Amino acid sequence: MTHRSGFVNILGNPNVGKSTIMNALVGEKLSIITSKAQTTRHRIMGIVNGEEFQIVYSDTPGILRPQYKLQEKMMTFVNTALSDADMILYITDVTERNANEGEYIDKIKDSGIPVIIAVNKVDLTNQGDLEKVVESWHRTFPDSPVVPVSALKNFNLDSLLNAILAKLPESPPFFPKDQLTDKYERFFASEIIREKILINYKKEIPYSVEIEIESFKDEKNILKIRALIHVVRDSQKGIIIGHKGSMLKRVGTEARHDMEDFFKKKVFLELYVKVTKDWRDKPLILKRFGYQ
Repeated sequence: MTHRSGFVNILGNPNVGKSTIMNALVGEKLSIITSKAQTTRHRIMGIVNGEEFQIVYSDTPGILRPQYKLQEKMMTFVNTALSDADMILYITDVTERNANEGEYIDKIKDSGIPVIIAVNKVDLTNQGDLEKVVESWHRTFPDSPVVPVSALKNFNLDSLLNAILAKLPESPPFFPKDQLTDKYERFFASEIIREKILINYKKEIPYSVEIEIESFKDEKNILKIRALIHVVRDSQKGIIIGHKGSMLKRVGTEARHDMEDFFKKKVFLELYVKVTKDWRDKPLILKRFGYQ
């Protein structure tokens, strides 16, 4: 029987629901999700296996114009995803205006890679307006399926999966059938902490923070994790810690609960805050943090 496998790379503008859709398709929370733009910084792989197929999804940062070196590295992940895909899953939503125009849409059209358009957040519109959005995308990508979905409401994701399977090339699997992702446990620990910072702090704080896992000890009945929260300025260190350590304690408690759900094990988590000035513009530090 024919086996199908392929790399399905997920692209789109910030905040359209790329991570929510990938997590729903994979069936695991691999990418962090918040209402803030630029939540995803890395390219995160999620692997879905069936008897006759293997889909290797890649979630990517939102398309943006870089303002500092960190964002340049984030866009490198996006550009790489455009060059090594068997299929592009382009995510838009019903609130985006003129989303089917611009330089990056032209790059996708010129790539020659098969494209599927997923129009997310259909629960926020009506049938008439949705039909206009779908028709607009059909004009831009006349040979591509346009699938309306709501990742939040788990609506029509089965149709999206079927559209992907229909375009998946014939190939043996690229990864063992029991593998879920290409990332290590340390990465998910750091992302869980960063998600709690995105949720609990406002303004520039979440965008000035990077998490470094200093130690990750998997003992018999407990995971012992020590993490550094890097910030850009001294004033941000005080905000992260909060009055008498209250904010840092909240972040640690929320992160520990999520880690225990994710790793299925008790977690002992230590958090420390360090000022690393201008880390977002220092190539050696960015490389250390995994932004190659």
